[in-house]
Amino acid sequence: MENQFDLTPQFDLTDDQREIQELARRFTADRITPHAAEWDEKHIFPRDTIKAAAELGFAAIYVSEESGGIALGRLEAALIMEAMAYGCPSTSAFISIHNMASWMIDRFGSQTVKDKYLPSLVTMDRLGSYCLTEPGSGSDAAALKTKAVRDGDHYVVTGSKQFISGAGENEVYVTMVRTGEEGPKGISALVIEKDMAGVSFGANERKLGWHSQPTRQVTFDNVRVPVENLVGAEGEGFRIAMMGLDGGRLNIGACSLGGAQRCLDEAIRYTKDRKQFGTAIADFQNTQFTLADMATELEAARALLYMAAAKVTANAPDKTRFAAMAKRLATDTGSSVVDRALQLHGGYGYLMDYPIERFWRDLRVHSILEGTNQVMRMIVGRDLIRQ
Repeated sequence: MENQFDLTPQFDLTDDQREIQELARRFTADRITPHAAEWDEKHIFPRDTIKAAAELGFAAIYVSEESGGIALGRLEAALIMEAMAYGCPSTSAFISIHNMASWMIDRFGSQTVKDKYLPSLVTMDRLGSYCLTEPGSGSDAAALKTKAVRDGDHYVVTGSKQFISGAGENEVYVTMVRTGEEGPKGISALVIEKDMAGVSFGANERKLGWHSQPTRQVTFDNVRVPVENLVGAEGEGFRIAMMGLDGGRLNIGACSLGGAQRCLDEAIRYTKDRKQFGTAIADFQNTQFTLADMATELEAARALLYMAAAKVTANAPDKTRFAAMAKRLATDTGSSVVDRALQLHGGYGYLMDYPIERFWRDLRVHSILEGTNQVMRMIVGRDLIRQ
């Protein structure tokens, strides 16, 4: 029925955006949703499925067409991530991180570094990681210690990175290193390869969720990296990393929306089927009120996230504030919606036979990574008082 109403373009998706969304939904229904529970339970990294996403352009969503990408905006990227997270937030988030690494090389790298890495990243013959966090610097990312000392045509890199998605599996690591003074201005971005001498990986972390992707520490022991692997100029690494995070925050928020939408749909279906006291649970007013709140909060978070995505694409002056606001709201709302969906399932929601508990675990980390939600509040608050 709603299609007969002519919504103004600014409040609706375009036909092209709907086609992209539908493409991602079909891929998810065919290749992700039927297998996600097994990937989670058996800790399977679905490399073949992830590589299949590259055939649709989903490995280089906002990489330029000149570099082999599909050159879409951040809203289109959010639609893709949201659709894939409906099947598996962990796998969708992994693809988001690969996209962030590819975009940073395309946007800021020299032609030499683009030619070296982008062809294989666009096809996902090689996978990319983003390396910022360290054992001693999480929220205070500008305090990172990993050093890169110039030695002729190479940098010699020493240090370690923590909580790196894809570590040990991925071949390409876009890494923030200290080439100069303390603080953000002394940070540069380097592309480091898995097989370079001196690169090693810790044990796979035993995590609450995100079981379909590996997470390890990466250690650099006097790794010789060609100077041509610099992304941007020396000292620009922190700025580049933060620009990457604007998009990463939108994508992780979109993953929360997709996972929460799946759980809302599951809760509606379950409460209509499940009877207590001779009545379907869905017929109780309390259930309807709960579902109504879940749906309303999810739509509000979605609207903010889509608006923030449009601002990042347009390079609006308030893009970082809106990306932080949207990430905070979408990830908190996503976890809250999934928690209520689990409650509506009662004891069955706690069982692995139903998908809710997997989404509950997977979405929990979204309020921590890409900047904690407390840091999101700092970003927003500081921007507000600067005005």
